[in-house]
Amino acid sequence: MLDAHERERLARFRRPDDAARYLAAHALTRRALGAHLDADPAALVFDRTCRCGEQHGKPRLAPADHPDAPGFSFSHAGDVVGLAVHDGPVGLDVEQVRPLADLAGMAAHACAPDERVADDGQFFRLWTRKEALLKSTGEGLSTPMADISIAGDGAVRWGGRAVWLLDLSPAPGYPAALAGPGSAPPAVTEADGRALLRP
Repeated sequence: MLDAHERERLARFRRPDDAARYLAAHALTRRALGAHLDADPAALVFDRTCRCGEQHGKPRLAPADHPDAPGFSFSHAGDVVGLAVHDGPVGLDVEQVRPLADLAGMAAHACAPDERVADDGQFFRLWTRKEALLKSTGEGLSTPMADISIAGDGAVRWGGRAVWLLDLSPAPGYPAALAGPGSAPPAVTEADGRALLRP
């Protein structure tokens, strides 16, 4: 089902768990988009062109093949793999809460001047929110997380951009967030994707 780019990336993983997460995320994406578009999952063509011109950017369906294709974003951490499909740009991130050797250093990288995190759980909640926002624009971590400020009520200040942000909790110890451009979030339906991964 995977294309040459995905197979080459999969072959580079040294740890079986990392390879399994990568494979699950890409297979789930192909199966879900194939079902959405009534298309063969293996025949879907992805464009990964980054702003620099290389093929390591946020994947999207090739517009020549699917001009009305939905936006999508996938993420994986620990035992959780997630996929978001939306009729516009969307970003999804999930992280596994784990002890950080340098919480202060990581917080200095991720927090805006008016933000504080007291523990690892708060840090990963903040990280998923900001990563989802960055993924929704396709900018990824090329834009500093500290440029985004998220208030306690979830309001986002990010250079005047209008964005929506939703917290998700797919499993205990796994904060996740969903984001996109616009003033109001869409209705969100969460579903178990394991059925799509069965042969």
